[in-house]
Amino acid sequence: MASKKTLNVKNLESLGAARLAEFLMEASEGDAFTKRRLRLELAGTESVDDVAHEIRKRLNTIKRAKSFIDWEKVRAFAQDLEAQRRAIIEQVGKKEPETALELLWQFMEVSNSVFERSDDSNGIIGDIFHEACDDIGKIAEATKPEAKALANRVFDSLNKNSYGQYDYLIETLAPALGKKGLEHLKSCMIELSKTPVEKPPKNERKVIGWGSGGEVYEDEMEEHCRESTVRIALLQIADAQGDVDSFIAQYDEKTRKVPQIAAEIAQRLLAAKRAEEALAVIDTAEHRRGWIPCEWKKIRLDVLDSLGRKDEAQKFRWACFESDLDSSHLKNYLKALPDFEDFEAEEKALDYARYFPNVHEALRFLISWPSLNRAANLVMTQADKLDGNFYELFSPAADALEAKHPLAATLVRRSMIDFSLDNQRSSRYHHAARHLLECESLAASVPDFCSFETHDDYKARLKEKHGRKSSFWKHLP
Repeated sequence: MASKKTLNVKNLESLGAARLAEFLMEASEGDAFTKRRLRLELAGTESVDDVAHEIRKRLNTIKRAKSFIDWEKVRAFAQDLEAQRRAIIEQVGKKEPETALELLWQFMEVSNSVFERSDDSNGIIGDIFHEACDDIGKIAEATKPEAKALANRVFDSLNKNSYGQYDYLIETLAPALGKKGLEHLKSCMIELSKTPVEKPPKNERKVIGWGSGGEVYEDEMEEHCRESTVRIALLQIADAQGDVDSFIAQYDEKTRKVPQIAAEIAQRLLAAKRAEEALAVIDTAEHRRGWIPCEWKKIRLDVLDSLGRKDEAQKFRWACFESDLDSSHLKNYLKALPDFEDFEAEEKALDYARYFPNVHEALRFLISWPSLNRAANLVMTQADKLDGNFYELFSPAADALEAKHPLAATLVRRSMIDFSLDNQRSSRYHHAARHLLECESLAASVPDFCSFETHDDYKARLKEKHGRKSSFWKHLP
């Protein structure tokens, strides 16, 4: 049974309302956030209008404020913002959703001024505004505002999307906008696309920065923002309407050959049961420098499977595995094989991985599959190629190998030790010392060090080469 001194709701209730009120008054002294929360709660006991009034008043104060919110204060400020958002949803929205919807729009209207004067490098404030956008979608779907009026409000908001706070607005409001609203919003965006930013005379153009091409002018940035706003909005509207052709039309022929864009187009064509067209799009993509995006590979396989081209899909899965040792492609390849053929194919794949040109990718794959015998053999035969800087790979690899392959585990740990000491990475010295102790504990389990140094010889060499690195040796007994 919990102690009566434990801080929980039941125990605090036993103090009684009067005593708790005294504590709250005492706790709120000098704490503006707590005072605002208490006022909101008190307003809620009167009427929804009183709560709404308190929220409007606070939002107006936030919008008018000029002081900078640095990283030390941003969490407290975000807490205040979140309290306003939650009050709108929980205290107003449950009783007067139409009022809550207007408050949410007002909440979003303070976003630009907030971003302009705050350090939101951790994204806390941005997340709150994205959440508020999602709230707008939910309440609008319930209250069903007039479609054209809602579309006009969305249009105005997207033209103020300086910090990406409205990025998901069309997606979240699509159900409330409906066919009529989406069409109206689309027409507004098309009209905007025909209205370029006016270019002022050369002597009146304002320079706001420098780029690879020289001076960057304010009107150029405004024009870029206009074009980007239109293109992204029309893409999202096309998705909301299920209009694949309109989605494709937002990209020129050259851009459609970018692998990531080709994958997005093919995905939508496939969903629209236009698999042949999807394959044509995906196969016209141009891969530069030999790198092929994962999403392009995935959708191509989905398209081939949809078309019933199983042999071609299998051939492509194997090619994908060969290119970068992606285990997911190998698993799917083996799964699609007839019974009793998968073992032989798996052995072939593991042998291929064992001799893969990139020793680190090969080790990563063999450890994760797992094929520890081949991983150990890889380490033993290519120890001189191991780069000890890959500690995020080598530490778990050594742990996996040490039970049955202590020499291989030792060589992996030695590579990390050597890298840290040779490159004077003092921040890693305590890890390197731990690895050396682990090597010492494994030494008795190694029946034969083969052509490699024994542990004592290796430690002696470290002493001779790095004996003056006291910040390393101090970590050893």
